[in-house]
Amino acid sequence: MTESTPTSAPASGSPGAPDDFAIEAQRILAELTANPNAQFRDGQLESIRDLVQAKKRVLVVQRTGWGKSAVYFVATRMLRASGTGPSLIISPLLALMRDQIAAAERAGVRAASLNSSNVTEWDSVLEDLKAGNLDVLLVSPERLNNPQFRDEVLPQLLAFLGLIVVDEAHCISDWGHDFRPDYRRIGRILSELPHNTPVLATTATANSRVVADVAEQLGDDTTVVRGELARDSLRLGVLNGLDASARIAWLSAHLNDFTGSGIVYTLTVSAAEDITRMLREQGHEVRAYTGRTDAEERAELEQQLKDNRLKALVATSALGMGFDKPDLGFVIHLGAPSSAVAYYQQVGRAGRATDSADVLLLPGAEDEQIWEYFATASMPNQDDANAVLAALAEADGPLSVARLETLVGTKRSRLNLLLKTLEVEDAVSKVKGGYVSTGHGWNYDRERYEKVAAVRAEEAQAMLDYEATGQCRMEFLIRQLDDPDPQPCGRCDNCAGVWFSAEISD
Repeated sequence: MTESTPTSAPASGSPGAPDDFAIEAQRILAELTANPNAQFRDGQLESIRDLVQAKKRVLVVQRTGWGKSAVYFVATRMLRASGTGPSLIISPLLALMRDQIAAAERAGVRAASLNSSNVTEWDSVLEDLKAGNLDVLLVSPERLNNPQFRDEVLPQLLAFLGLIVVDEAHCISDWGHDFRPDYRRIGRILSELPHNTPVLATTATANSRVVADVAEQLGDDTTVVRGELARDSLRLGVLNGLDASARIAWLSAHLNDFTGSGIVYTLTVSAAEDITRMLREQGHEVRAYTGRTDAEERAELEQQLKDNRLKALVATSALGMGFDKPDLGFVIHLGAPSSAVAYYQQVGRAGRATDSADVLLLPGAEDEQIWEYFATASMPNQDDANAVLAALAEADGPLSVARLETLVGTKRSRLNLLLKTLEVEDAVSKVKGGYVSTGHGWNYDRERYEKVAAVRAEEAQAMLDYEATGQCRMEFLIRQLDDPDPQPCGRCDNCAGVWFSAEISD
């Protein structure tokens, strides 16, 4: 792994003079941004050159709004012009896919996705891909293990890909705040690629431990491009000491104090739905956005927020990575995430193209109990795993998740996570009709899971420390991400004084 600090110096050619490669990349950037005067940010052109000319593997760790998507869309255009195959972008959320497809169209890149909301379009998308009519295919990490995609599409695709992009790459790492078992499959795919297939991994939320882990999975020769993570536009604050009913009363009284439209985050689906109902009863134009919201409604709600037809979406983490509204005016949390890094990622939705955006946290006494519930649910339980493997071993054929739920007695959400873990570790296989045992068995890696649990406990303590700190809040957050040059922001409630009202009307 080699790590570089972005600079604005020309990558090659005579001092100050762009070469033909840089001129062409600049032309494509101008099309992407619809701005003839657009300039690359430090590190962007160097990353594009590494991908297109050197065919390298590159990990970009840059703040939200830096322009990671510009790197892969410009690189895709240049690779396609040179005769390579399409790019495969592995992206975790439908909201992110929709925004990326829109951005691709602006860049003159022909893009489509295969996801759970467009199953009826899969055949036509695959036909376009085979015919060379697409430059980019976006898929979720979960799609990589769809039997049809895995067995029929992926082998053909890997043979002629021009570029693979892994978005939100911190999800690959056990140590990442949002580790997802499905991302583990990506490492296997990368190992099967021809050696000269460039790979780009991007994230805004990875500390040094996560960066090292992701880079190792990408390969020994990975180049890491890492920049400063401070967000100058954000004004942070914390309002402590309110119980659940007081927080809702405060929000109802002060929501309209915040400029523009924004997001109100909650920790649970039920909280999002309850708070939405109460705010609407008080006349606020808000809607709930959670894991229960279907794909079509999600798209409509996202557009309403982008068009400022809503004051806010009251959302769980289902609305997070990749949602792009550059002028989002505020982010409010009723209840704290379990990690300061996760908090940084969520508040990063705000102020991407504005001089100022407000970010306020209203923590709750119940937060730690909620964190513990989700932390426990995300870890595989040895007894549950043994029960699943025994049921599959005794079955005459594939067992559906619903059937396993009945046989094992484990809740559906926890069972799905367990099956993904067992699948990634080659103990079970997903086939048409459900799951089957591979016969390879499974060993519970107690030491690994204990280490992960210890990291999660450290993250939770850091979140509590953030709530109580008297130092600069932005500096605190970016220190959690091992920013190379953390400095006080001069804007938060600790640097410049309390900027929000704590009053609650009767």
